[in-house]
Order: sequence, then structure tokens, then C-alpha cells
Amino acid sequence: MRILGIDPGSNATGYGVVCVEGSSLRRLGGGTIRTRGETLGARLAHLQRELERVIAELAPDAAALESVFSARNVRSALVLGHARGVALAACAFAGLETGEYAPAQVKVAVTGYGRAEKLQVMRMVQRLLGLTEPPKTDEADALAIAVCHGLSRRSAGRVPARSSDGRSAGRVPARSSGGSSLESPR
Repeated sequence: MRILGIDPGSNATGYGVVCVEGSSLRRLGGGTIRTRGETLGARLAHLQRELERVIAELAPDAAALESVFSARNVRSALVLGHARGVALAACAFAGLETGEYAPAQVKVAVTGYGRAEKLQVMRMVQRLLGLTEPPKTDEADALAIAVCHGLSRRSAGRVPARSSDGRSAGRVPARSSGGSSLESPR
């Protein structure tokens, strides 16, 4: 299963695709989308186009994002909410089942500790995916989210069967988030 992790932001959005095959995890691609435009609308439109390109290029079977968290700065939280909305819409438009995870859930899945520092997350992502060096911060966060989703689905027994070409046998229709976590571990 190919899982697209997205760490949304209005200026920089990290993305990474992880392939889950049995007990192995492998990075298929990733990077950071630096939005362009003078207005929030222009930056969000650029983000949408780039996410659509990434989805078409890396062909994920599912997606995962960090869930909304409370922020001290209301304006920053609102702008982040817009970027998350664009990411959710791009995934839904592509027919991707999309999970959402709290930051602490992602950290526990990757490091075993819900208050891990960014550097710890980056190094564990490097180790889990067999990378020669830690990925940059935004990509590392996105890869960690994808790993969390893959481990969560695997432990819940929901990894779909593979077809002969290695792709998922079928996509699961996207579901509305309705403000709650769709794929949180139980």
C-alpha cells in the first residue's frame, strides 16, 4: 500500500509517500511544496495544483494528515485550516481514503514517545525508512504521518490486498472527516 503523508501549511507543505509491504516500510518520494502568490487564495490555489501533481505522479492508495490542533495564534490556526482543507479536498477529489492523526499519535507511532522532539522524529523516520540521512523537517513530518497511518492500518488489519502489478486491488472511497479523526487507532 502506498500512503501519502501531508504536513500542510500555507507557505510550506511537506509531503511524502511510504510503501507498506508486510513489515517493511520504504520511501517512494517526498519533498516540500513552497507556495507562491501574493494572496492567500493564490497560495492555496498553487498548493492544490501541486498536491494534484504529486498525487498523479506518486499514485498513492491512501492519504493521511495531521489533525487540527489548538494554536495560540488564531490567525495562524485559521490559515493552517485553509491549507488542511485544500489538502483534504485534493485527496478526496483523487478518491483517496484519508486518515487524520493528532501530533502525539504520530510521535508515538514513530518514536514510541508522544512528546518527542523534531530531531528525534526526523532520525526515526530515517531509520524506519532506511534513508542515508534524515529528510528535511517538512518532508520528515509528512513521512512520519504516512508511517503512522501505515502502522495503524496494519495493526487494525485493514491493508488491502495487492494486485499482480503491486498496486492496491481497489481504492476505498473517500469519506468526509466531519471534524473527527477517521483512522485513529482504537
